[in-house]
Amino acid sequence: MAWKFASDVPVYIQIERSICADILSGRYPPESQLPTVRQLALELSVNPNTVQKALCELEDRGIVYSKSTVGRFVTGDSAVLEAERLRVNETVLSEFLKTVESLGISRKQIIDFLNKEEN
Repeated sequence: MAWKFASDVPVYIQIERSICADILSGRYPPESQLPTVRQLALELSVNPNTVQKALCELEDRGIVYSKSTVGRFVTGDSAVLEAERLRVNETVLSEFLKTVESLGISRKQIIDFLNKEEN
């Protein structure tokens, strides 16, 4: 998979977000092992330290955990995963609203559009 990184967001944050999305979407189910830092670094063509920093961010939030020399695993704690899902949803929706409002689209227009699409 060829990755293209945006220039306005640090690469480690983009990697962290992508891995988190993979976890929340079920690509990496609870208690599954993540690829190693070296594997990810090779796949992404980035420095291993960049991948390490992204994984540490996920570990700090409790989304993944380390088993000494075995590797990193996705948490089995459904409450942690659900809290992260809610946090991501709020962030994405907030960014969406800021973007469309900056284009002059009102929240009422957004709601009307969503209601129309639902039918």
